[in-house]
Amino acid sequence: MSTTPDAVTRLIIESEVRRLLAQYAHNLDFGDVEANGELLADAQFTVVDQSITGKDNIANFLRTNLQYHSDKTPRTWHSVSNILIEVQSATEARSVCYFTVHQQTDGLPLQPIVTGRYIDTFALRDGKWRFASRAVDPHLFGDISHHVASAAAPAAA
Repeated sequence: MSTTPDAVTRLIIESEVRRLLAQYAHNLDFGDVEANGELLADAQFTVVDQSITGKDNIANFLRTNLQYHSDKTPRTWHSVSNILIEVQSATEARSVCYFTVHQQTDGLPLQPIVTGRYIDTFALRDGKWRFASRAVDPHLFGDISHHVASAAAPAAA
């Protein structure tokens, strides 16, 4: 008996994976760190060389490592593209995709600030597709001084 899902099941799984990829980006852009903590609650979340687990720890990481502006958002727009999804079984999948982050603030004109890859695994748990892991692998950088807390430009004297 084959464990490879049929074509319809694969399409459903791919649709669920795409939904998770989009939901993460929407949550980031609208400053909803709690929602992304919940989205990644079962996952190992790795950003460069930091690995975080647990929804509260992930939400806190996003809250403290990104800058939020007067509208309580990071003033970003995440685009996810070149999505490759591999359905491994009826309960597991993985994907790799590119991301591009655009940002505009009062002190920064609209521009791309970082590109890279998301490397993800997914698992079906209690009838719902969830992130099992997410690795954020940045590749090209622009001006991230209005986005990443540790890259904030010093205040003018």
